[in-house]
Amino acid sequence: MNRIECALISVFDKKGIAEFASGLAELGVRIVSTGNTARMLRAEGIKVTDVSELTGFPEMMDGRVKTLHPNVHAGVLARRDNPDDMRQLGEHGIGTIDLVCTNLYPFVETTELPDVVFDQVVENIDIGGPSMIRAGAKNFRDVAVVTDPEDYGRVLDQMRQADRRLPAALLLELAQKAFVHTAQYDGAIAQYLSGVKIDGDIFRLPEDPEFPDRIFMDLRKLSPLRYGENPHQRAAFYGWGSGAAFGMAAAEQLQGKELSYNNLVDIQAAWRLIQEFDEPACAIIKHTNPCGTAVGSDLRDAYVKALESDPVSAFGSVIAVNRTLDSATAEEMTKIFVEAVIAPEIDPDAAALFAAKKNLRLIRAGAKADPPGARGMEIRNVGGGLLVQSVDDSEELSGSSIRTVTSRKPTNEEWRDLRFAWRVSRHVKSNAIVLARGGRTVGVGAGQMSRVDSVRLSVDKARPGAEGAVLASDAFFPFRDGVDEAAKAGVRAIIQPGGSRRDEEVIQAAEEHGLAMVMTDTRHFKH
Repeated sequence: MNRIECALISVFDKKGIAEFASGLAELGVRIVSTGNTARMLRAEGIKVTDVSELTGFPEMMDGRVKTLHPNVHAGVLARRDNPDDMRQLGEHGIGTIDLVCTNLYPFVETTELPDVVFDQVVENIDIGGPSMIRAGAKNFRDVAVVTDPEDYGRVLDQMRQADRRLPAALLLELAQKAFVHTAQYDGAIAQYLSGVKIDGDIFRLPEDPEFPDRIFMDLRKLSPLRYGENPHQRAAFYGWGSGAAFGMAAAEQLQGKELSYNNLVDIQAAWRLIQEFDEPACAIIKHTNPCGTAVGSDLRDAYVKALESDPVSAFGSVIAVNRTLDSATAEEMTKIFVEAVIAPEIDPDAAALFAAKKNLRLIRAGAKADPPGARGMEIRNVGGGLLVQSVDDSEELSGSSIRTVTSRKPTNEEWRDLRFAWRVSRHVKSNAIVLARGGRTVGVGAGQMSRVDSVRLSVDKARPGAEGAVLASDAFFPFRDGVDEAAKAGVRAIIQPGGSRRDEEVIQAAEEHGLAMVMTDTRHFKH
């Protein structure tokens, strides 16, 4: 590009702008600015030309019209290697603008204010800013467009090194960021306005922002993955493009092989399950299903109990814990082959023990793994579109809908295990049956086409641990056969949603076997 002679600066976020403008001025760049930005720069002792001197018009309509003028946009859009463009600039006495530094009104932040009104939101739809950014980004071969305060320093450094010029690679990168910036901004406006309704002359703000009429998704590639569900499938991990990273996108891999698609799916499943518990807990996951889950007096106790649930299936598993991973627990985990371990934090001594297993993926979830509000929406693609739903995080066991429907009531110990098993059941693929006793799973039946087969599978996994256990079913029993099979194995109490046409028949089966049965009225299908 040619030397940068003139810069137009008009920003809402003024972080670092005085230092940037000062650096430009020291290099001999003429500064043109608008409104509050110009006033702030003058207060910092920086010489500024008001944009009105270029346009011949004052800023109008409370700042709605400032830079929307041919004397500005022609100076930005003129192609420096196009003689006709440059001739027309000369004929009209218009100078070039070689650098545009702009960021936009805080539209999203305004929509999130607690008592915001519609007119206030509308006034934070920026017009001149996006126009300037798009003009500069379109003409990126000749114009530097700077939208991110984080880029101020390196732009100045490059200009100092190259006689006020910027390399083509940096100009392209700045343009790419600029178009992302305006795309995110326009997407947020379009999505918000798609939910606004009009009632007479009154505009109503969106009432259900979780499910707007349109969703504009902004995703950024975080990393390639080793492969997809199978080695012949390619895959990559994308995070939300705007806002602070959270969830698995914010987690840190401390060691081990590159993650695969399946690794991340299983790690997410393990992490979600472990968030169910306040006491020390461990979940061992295979193919998104828990083959062992337990709570304990400490992490080591919880892990040992979880492993006892199904030590065979634990081979090649993903393990999650909900406390800082200590060396005593890590030492136990190193005794079997594990694909990945995730914990909120990892003690240095524990990390040292895992270091000997170089392929094991060790993940530190950190504080941003599951922040409030991060679990509000799940998205799955189907042919031609997406399915969107809220996360199944119902707390119905603390509500009034839960009730005992048999003459025998659960004992206190059974109640504890029923609550535990019910929490686990919503993380098991349907049809889901979870047998539990003593704060751990003893058998899990997942993904069977009939519920009675899931009961049989869970019993087969548990033997002889089914004796005296409790059972959680993610949905109702369509027939009594599942209860009969559970009773035959020695199950003592059952928790299930109810709602079958044959509920009375199912309850009668529990009565005949002397089981306690609890109904919740809430289903936990997981497909």
